[in-house]
Amino acid sequence: MKKIIASAVGLMIGGGLLVTNVQAEVENQFGGYWRTRFSVADNVANKPDSSFARVDTRTRLYYTAKFTDDFKFVNKLEWNTSWGDTNGGDLGTDGDTLKFKHSYVDYTMGSLRTQVGLQAAWYGRGILFDDDFAGITLTPTFGNVKLPIIWMNLIYEISGNDNDYNVFMVAPEFKVSDAMTVTPYVMYAKADGDQDEEYWYIGGDIDAKLSAVSVYGTGIYQGGDVMDVDKSAWAFLVGADAGIAHGQFLYATGNDLGDTDNDAYVSVSPWYTTSEIMGEGMFSAGAAPGVTGWDPSNKMFIGGGVTIKPAEKWTLTGDVWYGMTAEDDAFGNDAIGLEFDLLATYNLIDRMNLDMVAAYLFADDVVEAAAGNDDDVWELGARLSFSF
Repeated sequence: MKKIIASAVGLMIGGGLLVTNVQAEVENQFGGYWRTRFSVADNVANKPDSSFARVDTRTRLYYTAKFTDDFKFVNKLEWNTSWGDTNGGDLGTDGDTLKFKHSYVDYTMGSLRTQVGLQAAWYGRGILFDDDFAGITLTPTFGNVKLPIIWMNLIYEISGNDNDYNVFMVAPEFKVSDAMTVTPYVMYAKADGDQDEEYWYIGGDIDAKLSAVSVYGTGIYQGGDVMDVDKSAWAFLVGADAGIAHGQFLYATGNDLGDTDNDAYVSVSPWYTTSEIMGEGMFSAGAAPGVTGWDPSNKMFIGGGVTIKPAEKWTLTGDVWYGMTAEDDAFGNDAIGLEFDLLATYNLIDRMNLDMVAAYLFADDVVEAAAGNDDDVWELGARLSFSF
């Protein structure tokens, strides 16, 4: 691991120090992110009826070669390890998890921006899509309207393997006024081969500023079929943030176990966190048993709380969440429980924060049936992080 990191950083720095004609035309931009998390939890999904403890570290290094304002080569390296594992957290720290998270060309010609390579996308607040992918994004601009057109090549067809998975998306962004933005979108996903799937999604986001309150909403309908079974599902989210107070409501359909319809909302690669335990928040120690965590499928969550700054370097946030499944589970239950979350953030020094979380879920029928016990779920965690 040490050799890999040294080589990667050496290539970046060495490239920046070369004095050539090319160097004179390139602006080298560096950045990064680092975090280390300490967490303990009890009765979580990955180890029901037992405790869980972990320390893990993530490092990201960013390098962009900027040739002009309209032409950039963007790269992001990442490696992750849990302390004590065999991927860098063991004795000698000789892991092999270094990877290119992003590597793409970003150039603009006239009103058309083009990004080609390994990149990321985030739509529907993560309920529709939030992940990295290999593909192309074309974004023409027409006045106040941006029109991203995206192709994601998730699985390609090769000799002896007829699997093929592609996703296409169009997501225009309309700035209605200084206080309102509307983003409708259409996404089509087609998988051929071992699993014959065809999905289409239509929906949109709205963001508005009403005096001192920001309100937002997302609605998505999913159609298509899986192995010749029709799909009909939907998800929506509404929320508001007034600074000191905030709240939201999330609903996504699930499958009714009593019929053969395919009604569960399932997106290509969503990531939407709600509460710390039921929604697998900051520490992802594992959701409560029987809960889908960051996956928005088959859930009905409502939550709210307050945020205050008792001192210059301190921020405190308290939230209360209630969770249910949209459809009954295999045991005929739908109540997940009532959760209380507390987050305290302290700015240690410039750029570096310490986040401390305490969460407790009063477990209800869904959790108890999945875990095989009537224990509640709790989590404690601390995260040290900085970015540059």
